[in-house]
Amino acid sequence: MIGRLLWVDDEIDMLRAHILFLQSRDYEVLTASNGQDALDIVQKTDLDLILLDENMPGLSGLETLDRIKDLRPAIPVVMVTKNEAEDLMEQAIGAKIADYLIKPVNPLQVLMSLKKNIHEREIRQEKTSEAYRQDFMRIGSRISEGLEFEEWKELYKRLVRWELELTEAESSGGPMADMLRMQKEEANQAFAKYIKKNYEEWVNGGEHPLLSPEIFKTQIFPRLSEGKKVFLLVLDNFRFDQWRMLSQELAEDFDMEEDLYCSILPTATQYARNAIFAGLMPRQIKEMYPHLWVDEEEDESKNQNEEDLIRLQLERYRRKETFTYHKLNDSHAADRLLSSWSSQMHGEPLHILVVNFIDILSHARTESQMVRELAGGEAAYRSITQSWFRHTPIKDLFRQLAGQDYEIIITTDHGSIRVDQPSKVVGDRNVNTNLRYKLGKNLQYAAKEVFECRQPARFHLPQPNISTAYIFATGERFFAYPNNYNYYVQYYRDTFQHGGVSMEEMLIPLITLRPKKR
Repeated sequence: MIGRLLWVDDEIDMLRAHILFLQSRDYEVLTASNGQDALDIVQKTDLDLILLDENMPGLSGLETLDRIKDLRPAIPVVMVTKNEAEDLMEQAIGAKIADYLIKPVNPLQVLMSLKKNIHEREIRQEKTSEAYRQDFMRIGSRISEGLEFEEWKELYKRLVRWELELTEAESSGGPMADMLRMQKEEANQAFAKYIKKNYEEWVNGGEHPLLSPEIFKTQIFPRLSEGKKVFLLVLDNFRFDQWRMLSQELAEDFDMEEDLYCSILPTATQYARNAIFAGLMPRQIKEMYPHLWVDEEEDESKNQNEEDLIRLQLERYRRKETFTYHKLNDSHAADRLLSSWSSQMHGEPLHILVVNFIDILSHARTESQMVRELAGGEAAYRSITQSWFRHTPIKDLFRQLAGQDYEIIITTDHGSIRVDQPSKVVGDRNVNTNLRYKLGKNLQYAAKEVFECRQPARFHLPQPNISTAYIFATGERFFAYPNNYNYYVQYYRDTFQHGGVSMEEMLIPLITLRPKKR
């Protein structure tokens, strides 16, 4: 038996041929000729699906449906009816039926509904696994071809697509998900080689992809020059796979244009986000505005001067537009912003909102065992991000924006990667604490496991001392000190970190939303 059904119809005897057809396909079919008998069976029997006639004497189909939902809300119910009235369909859909069939039904229609509502997961798992297995070799071949940046973007999108589809199909993980993780690691190692080869030329004016300091120049200013109103949302530590989850919450109200751009190194807020808001590389920020740059060894916040950097960038480009700037660290701050937003949104042409929730979640997952349990893997991490957005006041803000004439840009400063492989590094006590990049004097490390930057000026990075060097972790590696090594590795393994070189950290969302015209 591959499924147990209950078919409820006051003319059940006339459906004997249909029932025999389903029994021949190894379904057990129970029958009832009225709503009350059906409810008695539902109370006593485990069922996979109910086929329910809408027009019956006594309890009607909709009345029976309502009582079934009280008794066994999880059982899918397929409504079968001769009545094609729109209001009846809406009532049934509102009562959360699984499907709707119009009489006379043929056996294949019924079989299709069963496959959709009982066997969908296993069919999807089988077909998705088969499709990825066929694509596995093609992706592997692409990884080894020496891709250019646009090709890396498309490859990463393809890997994210498979990750989301396999997660949905295999829910608790499976062999294809393991294959994909190995393939992503292979891709990240090739991507690191690509970055090592090209990054220095990019930041020194050679042909290059869109980088962090160019976001305002290429994405914000042209829209303002066209007289458009712009809303910029910067979600700290936001990845493309997380965007794909959030996009489901926005698809009803907005048309979407997806792209990826490249974060500068280090892929950390102090460098990448300040570069966005200043329109400058980190070394330029420190040289031009030393009072606005906070060095690594200083205790104060590294991103406390963002509003000043935005204002200075506008002035450098001789922009006359005024703007609002807000930074949200919790839901209370979001509530306060939302309560006052309607009075603010009609003034300035540019609104900038920074939201730190995802970054806070990433750090909390490292430090809290409970949060680590809740966000145990990639899928759970995405799910929590989606749940947060669904229930945060930020979602309400988007509902307001959907009714306004704004172009909305959603982006981030960097992404993060789930780390697994420790890489030993030795340095003096002044070395920074980030697990994916280090800067300091006399660093000792395995050169093959990092992207080295021994001359920071060539990469437009601050150089606190003449012998300061930077190193960036690649792949799934994280830096660990030899002292108390085993404890350190155990504590940080399987956490989400950023600062280094990976597709997840560097290939990051750049999304344009436009309200749908109703």
